[in-house]
Formats: sequence, structure tokens, C-alpha cells
Amino acid sequence: MSRITATFERAAADKRLVLAPYITVGYPDLPTSIELARAYVEAGAEMLEIGVPFSDPIADGPTVQRASQQALDHGVTLADCLHALASIREGSEIPLLLMGYANPFYQHGFESLAAALETAGGDGLIVPDVLPEASAEAEGACRARGLDFIYFVAPTTPPERLAKIGARASGFVYCVSVTGVTGSRDHMRDDLPAYLARVGEATNVPRVVGFGISKPEHITSLHGVAEGAIVASALIDTIDAAAPGQAVAAAAAQVRPLSLAAQCAG
Repeated sequence: MSRITATFERAAADKRLVLAPYITVGYPDLPTSIELARAYVEAGAEMLEIGVPFSDPIADGPTVQRASQQALDHGVTLADCLHALASIREGSEIPLLLMGYANPFYQHGFESLAAALETAGGDGLIVPDVLPEASAEAEGACRARGLDFIYFVAPTTPPERLAKIGARASGFVYCVSVTGVTGSRDHMRDDLPAYLARVGEATNVPRVVGFGISKPEHITSLHGVAEGAIVASALIDTIDAAAPGQAVAAAAAQVRPLSLAAQCAG
């Protein structure tokens, strides 16, 4: 059983959600990004999304774009990201997923990437700009190495497409909460439960909600309608606003109440 599946099964048995914070490797600098990952685990994270910086992250809003550009300015490469993941793995057994965009992955080669990700201790791959119609190479390379290739769905995904994605999904389905890019939001969509119910009818893998999750009450609202949540931009905003030398402590302090909200519905 994969780490991802085992984690969600334990969470389901305990009637809690899986909280998955996001880091951009190299933001605010390479050593600190690794410290952030470790601090998030200590603060209650049960899965991590580890971002590979890219110059044109089309699914990301200005906050993640800014973090990605800062990491690129530091010269961070895909190899650095794999080394960072391996370093994080040394101190934790939670699922670690590499998230990035297609261009550098195609240049590296998906078979080579999957092999390197397996060696580093990764559990899956998230590629927002590889559509299901073009994902056979990436998915096949991941499956051959025992890794999960994560598919995206959105509120606008039509039923027939949702069914096709649901049949192929493994690990979890990344449920985009909005029609737009990443970024902190004050309120969740009123129709989010109905949308997540449609996803649940199309697949038996867990549903993880991302894009806009920023507050404990957002996490609380997902109990009973999803199995996990990804938090990204809100943490980057906190890091940006932190006093010098306080970024890790400030971001970890934000993860703790999110983790508590994931433990119970209120």
C-alpha cells in the first residue's frame, strides 16, 4: 500500500481530513524552504506538496508566481528540488508529492523523472498543465515506479470527462475549488459541496481540495464532503509578511490551527 493510500485510510478511520501544505523549493531560499517543510510536518501536516519553480506557472496566481520567481532568481533547478525532497524524506514518512509544470519535466523525460522521484522517496507527481488526453507517458512512468500521477478536476468539468478522470485516478483527485488560479480567498463557493459530491460519484479515490484554502473555517467546511485540503498562497503570504528570521515560525504557527481544524468538524 502506498503512503498516500495508507495516510487517507488512517484519516478516514479517524474521521479527519489530510492537511497538505505547499512549499516552493528555493523560496524564500533553498535551506529555508526545507526548514519550512519540516516545520509544517511538526505542526501537523500529513502530506506535503513540493513545488518546482517555473517561469510560467499558468495555474498559479500572483502569490505563488512571486515565490516561484524568487526561487528561480536563486538558481533553483529540478535537481535541487529532488535533492530537497530527499532531504525532507530523511526525517518524515508522510507522503511527499512533487508538483511542477510540463516543460522542465518533458525536458528531463518522464521515465527518468519518475526514477529519480522514486529514489528521492517521493510518492506522486502533480502536473497541472498535462491534460488527461496527453498524460499516458507521464502516468505510465509513474505507475511503473509505484508513484501516483495526480489528476485535476474543476467545478466546470463535465460529467463525461469527470467519469474518465475518475476511472484513471490514483492516490487522490486534486479538486480545484474555483474557476481561476491559486490565491487566498475569504469565502468558499456555495456550490462546493455539490461539486465535490459529483466528484465522489465519479471515483473512489480521495478528494483533496486546493486553490483558495486559507482559514481553519475553510478546512472545517470540508468535513464530510472531501478527504483533504492543500494550503499554499496563504502560507506564502505569511512568509512574505514575517519579520526577518521569523518566517518558519510564523508559517508553522499558521499550520497548527489548520491542522486542528482538519482533526474535527468543529
